[in-house]
Formats: sequence, C-alpha cells, structure tokens
Amino acid sequence: MSTFILQARNVVRDYRLPRKSLFSRPEILRVLNDVSLDIEAGKSVGLVGESGSGKSTFARAVMGLERPQSGEICIQGQDIYALDRSRLREARKGFQAIFQDPYGSLDPRHSVRRIIAEPVISLEPETSKSECERRVRQVLDAVGLPASAADKYPHEFSGGQRQRIAIARALVTRPALIVADEPVSALDVSIQAQVLNLMMDLQEQFGLSYLFISHDLGVVRAITDRVAVLYQGRIVEEGETHAVFDNPQHDYTRALVAAVPKPFSGRRVRNKLR
Repeated sequence: MSTFILQARNVVRDYRLPRKSLFSRPEILRVLNDVSLDIEAGKSVGLVGESGSGKSTFARAVMGLERPQSGEICIQGQDIYALDRSRLREARKGFQAIFQDPYGSLDPRHSVRRIIAEPVISLEPETSKSECERRVRQVLDAVGLPASAADKYPHEFSGGQRQRIAIARALVTRPALIVADEPVSALDVSIQAQVLNLMMDLQEQFGLSYLFISHDLGVVRAITDRVAVLYQGRIVEEGETHAVFDNPQHDYTRALVAAVPKPFSGRRVRNKLR
C-alpha cells in the first residue's frame, strides 16, 4: 500500500469564457496548469496563493466535483475520475470536505443530527439507524459538542460551533483525507485558534490527512507539515512549511511572506492568533 493518501499528477483545468461577439471563438482560461501534489498519510499540506490562483479549483477537482481536462487525481491509490458511479460512492467515504462559510454550508431546514448523518445515509445506505445515531454522537463528542446538539438547528449555534458541526459531518464517514478550503477565514480570530487546535487534535486522534487551503500564511504555518505555493495556476515552490516560509526561493513566495508582518512558528496556535 502507498503511504500517499493523495497523489495529483499533471492536473490541467480549463474554463471556457463567454464569447466576446456572436462570431468570435470562445476563449479558454487555464486555471490549473500541470499541477502535481502529494499528501502522505497523517500529514497536512497547505496550498497557498492569492485569490484567483486556482486553490479552490484544485480543491473541487480533488473532491471529484470538477473533472480536469487532463491529469490524474488518486486518493488512496484510486484514480477517482476513472471510477464508475458505484465505486466512486464507495471511495467518497475516504475523503470529505470542510468549507469556508459555516453559515452557508449547513442546511437551516435540517437538524444537526440529519446534517451530520447525511454522508452516512447517502454513502453507506446499509448502515442501521442505531449505528448511524452512535456515530453522530461519537463525532459530536470528538468536536466538543454535547449529544443534545443533535436535536437543534444551525441557527441556534455560533459561527465557531457551526464549523465544529461541519467538521463532525466530515468525520462521520471516517475519512483518510479532509479537504479544508479556507475553513477558518470567516471566523473571529480567537475562534480561529480554537478550531485550528481542534483540527490538529482530530488529526492525531483519527490519523487524518489534510489538504489545507488558505490565503493566510500564519494559519498555514501553524497547522501544516508541508506547503505548496500556487501562482497563476502553477505550483512555483513546495517543501516543508518552515523551510519555505523561512527561506523562500521564488519571487512570488517572497512577496507573500513579506506581506505577513510577523509570521509565527509552531504547531500550536492557541493564543497565537490573538
């Protein structure tokens, strides 16, 4: 078995732009250009870059939501775009996502129990109600919420608590990889630290791997083992996080690092984001 949870190879993703006139040809915008990235089991890799660099497009490709024009995306040794529907549904249990907006990512019409159980219901329909309930309670406890939270609705929680619910939903299928796309950028700074510490604790507890996408270099420095810098759809620099940030080699990476007043180091962010 490979020690790599994610292996992306030469990923290209294009978008067709609107025609400028009735008779003109549509232009093609290349958002990802020959992107390759690996994540080892139990490790966190950050993907950083300015808005429009292609970070979220890569996240959607990894999640199986946008097929690239070329390249391979293998999760736990399987090329997810080569799988048929039933095999892809089975594979999806191994990778889940946490999104940026804790307000928009949870259906306000559903209880927390239904929200968290939804991946199990859709991906593991053979699971009994009692087992599903047990797993909902288990992940609520893992993210620091009481079992009584299952009976409530998203509007009854703060932003930080909602993001904990989103994390619980991602955990419930017991994935190997979590794609976290700007998971704390919508939260207050003090709450960011709490959520990031929770994510690191869960990584140790469940052996998770993270693809952590963010424009915030301080956050990425605190939580990741390695980092890749994406610029105009290409990875221009990659390596151990502290090495890249302490001694950037590419001009674009230097500019990103220079824009952060005092980047901090360390694997614990408690009080460091205040």
